[in-house]
Amino acid sequence: MRVPGARVPGASTATGSGGAASGGASSAAEARTPDPAGPPGALAAGLHIEDGRLVEADGSDFVMRGVNHAHTWYPGETQSLADVKALGANTVRVVLSDGHRWTRNSPADVAAVITRCKANRLICVLEVHDTTGYGEESAAGTLDHAADYWISLKDVLAGQEDYVIVNIGNEPWGNTNPAGWTAPTTAAVQKLRNAGLQHTIMVDAPNWGQDWQGVMRANARAVHDADPTGNLIFSIHMYSVFDTAQEITDYLDAFVSAGLPLLIGEFGGPADQYGDPDENTMMSEARRLGLGYLAWSWSGNTDPVLDLAVDFDPNALSSWGRRIFNGADGIAQTSREAAVFGGSGADTQAPTAPGAPTASAVSSTSVALNWSAATDNVGVTGYDVVRVSGGSETTVAASTASTVTVTGLAAGTAYTFAVYARDAAGNRSARSATVDVTTDESGTPGTGCSVGYRVVNEWPGGFQGEITIRNTGTSAVSGWTLGFAFPDGQTVSNMWGGTPAQNGASVTVAAASYTSRIPAAGSVAVGFTAAKGATNTAPAAFTLNGASCGTG
Repeated sequence: MRVPGARVPGASTATGSGGAASGGASSAAEARTPDPAGPPGALAAGLHIEDGRLVEADGSDFVMRGVNHAHTWYPGETQSLADVKALGANTVRVVLSDGHRWTRNSPADVAAVITRCKANRLICVLEVHDTTGYGEESAAGTLDHAADYWISLKDVLAGQEDYVIVNIGNEPWGNTNPAGWTAPTTAAVQKLRNAGLQHTIMVDAPNWGQDWQGVMRANARAVHDADPTGNLIFSIHMYSVFDTAQEITDYLDAFVSAGLPLLIGEFGGPADQYGDPDENTMMSEARRLGLGYLAWSWSGNTDPVLDLAVDFDPNALSSWGRRIFNGADGIAQTSREAAVFGGSGADTQAPTAPGAPTASAVSSTSVALNWSAATDNVGVTGYDVVRVSGGSETTVAASTASTVTVTGLAAGTAYTFAVYARDAAGNRSARSATVDVTTDESGTPGTGCSVGYRVVNEWPGGFQGEITIRNTGTSAVSGWTLGFAFPDGQTVSNMWGGTPAQNGASVTVAAASYTSRIPAAGSVAVGFTAAKGATNTAPAAFTLNGASCGTG
């Protein structure tokens, strides 16, 4: 299911506009210069803003690393919060409805959500989704209506300032007259403060959250200063509007340089007909600047390419899910539990060193590594695998378990690997002993496979497709190349989950690092956009590593 209004691109470019929040910054530390002109935050309780940063009651930084979860449409999927926590998230943004467009979430239901977040040691961002695309989406509700909903929940929210952030309304303005966003946003913030809510408030940008016309960027200072507590954080949603590194760094640096708190409240990585978001830069820049990010979304999208988990199954992460949780700058590598749950820097004891890794399933492009688990006085939260070369190290993988498959290796090449353990406070162990591995000269052909092909969306002159590669054999496939031919002259324009090469009708797809390994009875998905003519017949046959695959 494609969740309504979750990702509506506003334009093909994100030039933005200048205004109060302009300029650049080189590090998160530079953002910590106090802003003497800003409000004092006198009513700060629990999570609050200090020197342009989101901090906890004890003053420690809190950097959100988590996902969005479509609770209002899937109220029975209560296990999801435990599942995202187990994968390393420290925050979940929960979709709610104020009753304007979808079924209203009752006070009892919201209280239960908060209780589940706390039980799973997750900070809970609660958002009203009914406001999505106001001014362009006729069914959307107003921020004023959403503010009334939050006030009706005042008794439920009271005392939860350590654990809950109130996101007034999702993407509360479309592309029609986005300048109209500023006044109702300011009024909604002040209405909540006048009603006595002391929580940190989050506000989303116009242009369906992507602010491609720079309205939030230009007016952020005025909106921020209208909050008498100063406890306001801005949320930018990054999809295909943000398809270049420069656009992303310019936008994030502008807020950091101005001392204005910001996070990436939603973002996607898979390409669509509007463009290909640069999720790698989004994640790396969020880490560089110490900004939070919340990926869209756990499961249940009408466009399943955005599902992090297939059918809400944490053991069936999509390629997008593996990128978010286990990839570079991902949740497993960068998430730290909130201090209110015990994940503070007060824990200074590092884990013990993991056992020496052992290698198995060596192929021409990958190797599986296993090691004995480390121990910690509080708990080990993850492992970093490094390649050792002389006196230097390069991080090549991250895992929450004591096993990982390192992909993207060169054939017939010698490597040396080692492992570090880390805990929730960010303490890192001593390095493990090393293991030497030499990859095979050539790959091992797949012995059993099946390929599913479907058109996800279609428009004049183009379409979006998805290819699911299933391993029907009894052993894992490590490293693969898919082959097929388009019968009607279709040409691939963008792809995620693999790297395409096309010569006439013939297409080959090399695995991405995060889709390279297909476990026995497992599958990976490759998505793409392509140009087409009047007809769009599906490929008739597929090969994997040169071997024929079944279809369907």
